[in-house]
Amino acid sequence: MAKIRLGMVGGGKDAFIGAVHRIAARIDGDYDLVAGALSSTPARARESGAALGLDPARSYGSYEEMAEKEAARPDGIRAVSIVTPNHMHAGPAIEFLKRGIHVICDKPLTATMEDALALEAAAKASKALFILTHNYTGYPMIRQARDMVASGELGKIRVVQVEYAQDWLTEEAGADNKQADWRTDPARSGAGGAIGDIGTHAHNLACFVTGLAVESLAADLQSFVPGRRVDDNANILLRMQGGARGVLWCSQVAPGCENALRLRVFGEKGGLEWAQEDPNYLWFTPFGQAKRLLTRRGAGANAAANAVSRTPGGHPEGYLEGFANIYAGAARAIRAADAGETPDTALLPGISAGIDGMRFITAAIRSSQENAAWVAL
Repeated sequence: MAKIRLGMVGGGKDAFIGAVHRIAARIDGDYDLVAGALSSTPARARESGAALGLDPARSYGSYEEMAEKEAARPDGIRAVSIVTPNHMHAGPAIEFLKRGIHVICDKPLTATMEDALALEAAAKASKALFILTHNYTGYPMIRQARDMVASGELGKIRVVQVEYAQDWLTEEAGADNKQADWRTDPARSGAGGAIGDIGTHAHNLACFVTGLAVESLAADLQSFVPGRRVDDNANILLRMQGGARGVLWCSQVAPGCENALRLRVFGEKGGLEWAQEDPNYLWFTPFGQAKRLLTRRGAGANAAANAVSRTPGGHPEGYLEGFANIYAGAARAIRAADAGETPDTALLPGISAGIDGMRFITAAIRSSQENAAWVAL
């Protein structure tokens, strides 16, 4: 099967997430990276393109030039990855969508709700697909957890607890820390700091696994580091569909926590527990029975988990493979769409998930400003 010609906006030299996306796109051999606007600085964009072996004629100085010229080429890109800071998601995505080029975009959706709504309108008006890389939804045992909830193994969901804790912003980061520089700048990251960067992952994961939307929340946000202009810690109560209640904690000032994304879901008949730093294990406890350890590719793994597992049991899969599962699902959907068929996007986060994430950020900020008042999403 012919590879999908892929372009990339952002992700140039020294950019962390761009390299992650490129690895994920290569894992299953579905894509061929042929074009890029890899930096907002034209000289740096050309340098980055040369380092990746791109044809100099297809290493562009701006995303506008890239969208126009690639759309005009008979061998132009069919999809583009957008891996820029948040404030530069909407512009490129809209340019490519209006030219019928599929978009795979890093999260959160945008830096502002205004941009998010403009992007939503563009996505709905385009025949091209828009896919948001909430990569944790691609983990095998998360797919199993979602399937177990949907099949009723936990009964009606009552309680959801999700947390995402890191410690890398415990102190003020120096100006040479590129990731910290833009993620703590509200002009580039958006008004939400930790809630936008990692809180949206926690929110999305809770909703993805349970199938329940958050209806309202009460949030207490802090900026513990003096002078920091965005939040670096948040404690949030959730009211979810069907009467379920939840608690979400996200923090980037929690010493000893590296990438501690954890989820617990409790229903009338049982509970599930999962931790991202040990992602191949899912604990399931039917009420009144002993805990059961379900392992990726193990005896208790179900079809939903096995469908996105690549290696035998006992061989760890995680972060990169989770991203790759999103890219693989996107490739199947893109090929179906380009063939005039109806693509299967049920397990792919899209524009609606992105808008939900932006509403979560907006509601959390407003709630905290109103002394943790309950705010509807």
